[in-house]
Amino acid sequence: MELVFDGIVTAWQLLISLDQELLAVTILSLKVSGLATFISVLIGILGGTCTVLAEFPGKRLLISLVNTSMGLPPVVVGLFVTIMLWRNGPLNMLDILYTPTAMVIAQTIIATPIVTGITIASLQSLPSNMKLQILALGASRIQMVWILIKEARLALLAGIMAGFGGVISEVGASIMVGGNIKGYTRVLTTATVMETSMGNFDKAIAFGLVLLLVCFIINYFLTRVQQKERLR
Repeated sequence: MELVFDGIVTAWQLLISLDQELLAVTILSLKVSGLATFISVLIGILGGTCTVLAEFPGKRLLISLVNTSMGLPPVVVGLFVTIMLWRNGPLNMLDILYTPTAMVIAQTIIATPIVTGITIASLQSLPSNMKLQILALGASRIQMVWILIKEARLALLAGIMAGFGGVISEVGASIMVGGNIKGYTRVLTTATVMETSMGNFDKAIAFGLVLLLVCFIINYFLTRVQQKERLR
């Protein structure tokens, strides 16, 4: 309990003193995970909507693959991205290994199946004849898609929260593709791991508490938006 208390005290001291290292890793965490979530939302909602509305051979197999990918281990994603970007890898010419860009790529791969899977589930939960009813009322296909997405918006917001939570809290892929370089690729999760390995448990707890606080604030905001939408 003394370690936890020391961690809370340290976290408070770092916050009120606007510690530069804490601010740097927090801002980078938000930038990397925020951008990865944004990209995954664009890909996931578009891909999930197309999957639900289109009819093609292997549709059930594709949905099964998406659902399986929702549980992708971050270390496996980190390994795959590292191999792709390694000096002998097929994408070595990009020269982005151990950069925030590589971290965004890895986190996007982690979050996209989550958003896609929840998008598919949320759209499939709508009444099966809703699409035909919307079209019968004279809506274009684009308008029909937009209406369906609006009807499923509460579940889609849950998908966004799940995607963001999945990437801002992961550590394996971030260390593997980012290298945990101080002042460049170090984020809250990797900083917590580093401080723990060095025996600085009070500082590790401080980083962990700040990570929890950041997650709470983001999810609280998104939950308020979700609940406001529910009451409309």
